[in-house]
Amino acid sequence: MSAPGRIDDGDPLALERQVCFALAVASRTVISVYRPVLEPMGLTHPQYLVMLALWGEEPLSVTDLSRRLELDPATLSRLLRRLESAGLVRRDRNPADERSLAVALTEAGRDLRTQALAVPGTVLQRLGMGLDELMDLRDRLTDVIGAAKSATESATEAATEPQPA
Repeated sequence: MSAPGRIDDGDPLALERQVCFALAVASRTVISVYRPVLEPMGLTHPQYLVMLALWGEEPLSVTDLSRRLELDPATLSRLLRRLESAGLVRRDRNPADERSLAVALTEAGRDLRTQALAVPGTVLQRLGMGLDELMDLRDRLTDVIGAAKSATESATEAATEPQPA
């Protein structure tokens, strides 16, 4: 056992060795870099992600948007209400399926894209990292996400398989 406050590289439970800890801190810290950049646009980071999805393709059903952003529908619904109140999106019944809501940008939402074009460069500059370095990190994180999803699906399948009597 190591002395308190000292990192023991051999301890598998050392906080500093945990991938989950590094990912959680990285997420909070990077989002804190985005906050002051998005604030003048009137967006929070989760709202920015919704807008990015819609700037890429619109209209999208709430279900498709939820899948694309990997957000549960209740969380997405709250985000959409706020964006709708801000006049950036609108939710309309899908003419092809009245049970489905289609989310589309308003003119103000489309216009905000021009201002948002400065966000990636500003964040890149504030992080002080190269674009290639960040794209490599994104690719590696995408691999981690895929591996974690596979592990979760495998565990879920194993838990639901009938056990021999």
